[in-house]
Amino acid sequence: MTTIPLHTTVYGSGPGIVLAHGAGGGIESNFGTVIPALAEAHTVVASDYPGDDTPLDLDGLADALVAAAVDAGVETFTIVAFSLGTAVAVRAAVRHPERVTGLLLTAGLATPDNRARLIARSWQDLLDRGEYESFARLVVLTGFSTGFVNDLPVATIDDIVAQTAASIPGGTRRQAALVESVDTTADLAAIAVPTLVVATTADLLVDPANSRALAAAIPGAEYAEIEAGHVVMVERPDEWHKLLTDFLDRNEL
Repeated sequence: MTTIPLHTTVYGSGPGIVLAHGAGGGIESNFGTVIPALAEAHTVVASDYPGDDTPLDLDGLADALVAAAVDAGVETFTIVAFSLGTAVAVRAAVRHPERVTGLLLTAGLATPDNRARLIARSWQDLLDRGEYESFARLVVLTGFSTGFVNDLPVATIDDIVAQTAASIPGGTRRQAALVESVDTTADLAAIAVPTLVVATTADLLVDPANSRALAAAIPGAEYAEIEAGHVVMVERPDEWHKLLTDFLDRNEL
């Protein structure tokens, strides 16, 4: 029985897909651009992590996502995961192999490298002190690629910072703490389902070396790259969507 409450919405019909979002994000911000296409031929179970100070652990969050799908009548499913969600997805596949039929892992990691750990700690420190604009600047600096940020008008950057500071999702601090502590390294060799790993090659938040390590350690994993920063759904939404749907179609997931 899971103790981590999720807010779940179900879209479409067909084979199951479960979405696993990243830290400081949510279903709409991470997957809003691809849900309509995924739901054309799939039942998409979209669960937001707790929007409050509920403690999070990797096993509990993985179990909660699986339970949400089963409660929605989706007995087996592929997990489409982003960032922190990739660790949740891997753990779910290992803990519930009878449920998980495939993995699509974008901009992910098995365990944080030093840069990711420092950024996660900085998120927590800034949020603890209520320094929301500084938090938002850090998010913009690390979430988008250098070229994307530098090509924007100054006024647009200021607007993005202001909007980010004003709409920090509840639960972000707990999610950042989870990023700091996750480790699925020992799980990867046990993955036995079709897997696609997508690296974002201009990523300043989760270095693409983490995706390459995931692909190398998961037996039979396919690997693809998108030239984008971490927030690939903003920088390269069409390219990302095509990689996901092509993999699902090829593997009949």
